[in-house]
Amino acid sequence: MKDLTEGKPFYVLWNFSIPMFISVIFQQLYNIADSVIAGKFAGENALAAVGASYPITMIFMAIAIGSNIGCAVVISQLYGAKQYGMMKTAIFTTLLASTILSVFLTVVGLVGTRGLMEMIHTPSNIFEEGAVYLRIYIIGFLFLYLYNVGTGVFTSMGDSKTPLYFLIGSSLGNIVLDYIFVAIFEWGVPGVAWATFLAQGIACILALFTLFWKIKGISSEKGKIFSFGMLKRICAIAVPSILQQSFVSIGNIFIQSLINGFGSSVIAGYSAAIKLNTFAITSFTTLGNGISSFTAQSLGAGKWKRIQEGLQAGIRIGILLALPFIVFFFGFGSKMMGLFLEDGSVEAVKTGVEFLRIVAPFYLAISIKLAADGVLRGTGRMKMFMFSTFTDLILRVILSYLFAYWGGVTAVWLSWPIGWSIAMVLSLGFAWKVLKDF
Repeated sequence: MKDLTEGKPFYVLWNFSIPMFISVIFQQLYNIADSVIAGKFAGENALAAVGASYPITMIFMAIAIGSNIGCAVVISQLYGAKQYGMMKTAIFTTLLASTILSVFLTVVGLVGTRGLMEMIHTPSNIFEEGAVYLRIYIIGFLFLYLYNVGTGVFTSMGDSKTPLYFLIGSSLGNIVLDYIFVAIFEWGVPGVAWATFLAQGIACILALFTLFWKIKGISSEKGKIFSFGMLKRICAIAVPSILQQSFVSIGNIFIQSLINGFGSSVIAGYSAAIKLNTFAITSFTTLGNGISSFTAQSLGAGKWKRIQEGLQAGIRIGILLALPFIVFFFGFGSKMMGLFLEDGSVEAVKTGVEFLRIVAPFYLAISIKLAADGVLRGTGRMKMFMFSTFTDLILRVILSYLFAYWGGVTAVWLSWPIGWSIAMVLSLGFAWKVLKDF
């Protein structure tokens, strides 16, 4: 566990974030492997089936990530203030509440699987396989949820390495299982889903055992393992974060529904490109989460100036991180799409390349926006954070439909740069206002 309130902010944040970036690489590696193996060994329709349910799976992921953020900010503040007893109570409160919520959502998801697939107008030729993939994904949601919460606890205490070790094992295991289930056993789309289920489940169990071992020597505040007061404090951060993440995912469902109207080839191309795009965005989001922990620990320790220095360092790191993605996605888009699709999938490849070339240059804007969001979350300014994010979301959804009518599917991709750029200005303005208040 590492105290983020000491040392030069750039190097502290950089060293803290490196394991988190490596975690993102491995996490996205197995997400991409799902699509690569599905597309190469099960065909274009299998890739489209996995991709069609992707926005729905992201709603479940959004809830897990929102809970991760909520517990991480509160625990970071308690750790920075050296209130270790209250910190342990916060950890157990989060885990208990998360278990109850994840079981409830699993039941709701299983009951509503087909309805969700119908809601986004999934084409009939990929509907059944898409529904099977989604159902298996939801069965494993408990593991996904608790793993993400556990990761948030580790990083809030300055430990970004332990989650990395489990994620490396999980990612490599997922890829191996993908190949065995799909290429050798020929299970198709269900094989992709079961590979993710098994790999995520093992990582979750190992991460929780390690977490309990790390904190076993700390006594809970007044012997409590659950506190409604602590739950309220966590929810004050977690609920807005969950709503923000969920609404973004709901917005993506509207966009996916729009894309589904252009046919399975366009769906396949978009599915591949959005996986690559998610790789980049998740990297920037991870940096933002690191800045949140840095900010919250600094706030708990009463080091106000350090928060401003952390934001400046975070923006520089974000720009450095964005440049390689821009080069690869803009300059080598066709080769990147070739990882997912065979040479005969001309329309799908063309769709993906167009998407990447339009959005990639604006990774600079979204990286800066997410760095500023890290400060807003870390200081508890959730209304500002949500306003900026919802502005981006609403613009992207509305403009996607307008541009689809105006210029077809290629014009839809323009909504990303516009939404990101405006949201960047808002988040930076809000962060600057917060920093002036200290």
